[in-house]
Amino acid sequence: VQLVESGGGLVQAGGSLRLSCAASGSIFSINYMGWYRQAPGKQREFVAAITTGGNTNYADSVKGRFTISRDTAKNTVFLQMNSLKPEDTAVYYCNARSSIGAKSYWGQGTEVTVSS
Repeated sequence: VQLVESGGGLVQAGGSLRLSCAASGSIFSINYMGWYRQAPGKQREFVAAITTGGNTNYADSVKGRFTISRDTAKNTVFLQMNSLKPEDTAVYYCNARSSIGAKSYWGQGTEVTVSS
């Protein structure tokens, strides 16, 4: 499974960005896709996730501001980020998990910078 993120960039506080994660390869076994982020000097943390059943989950810090969605036909997951804050600055990584062998896959990351 290969994951390619896009959509990061520089935005002012209060602005919006939409991240995309396109999956390819042996995606038939994927049952979970999520977004994680890692700020400078900090550990990678969970942001949001969506299952094949459409269930979503969010970190408390982004609830009400971020929305995860998917386009099944395009094998793509999106993260709509609104009301961005400087503390949202991080490299955002896409993660996919397979139901076969409990494998986990990561994208290369896309950088989001929110200026105050």
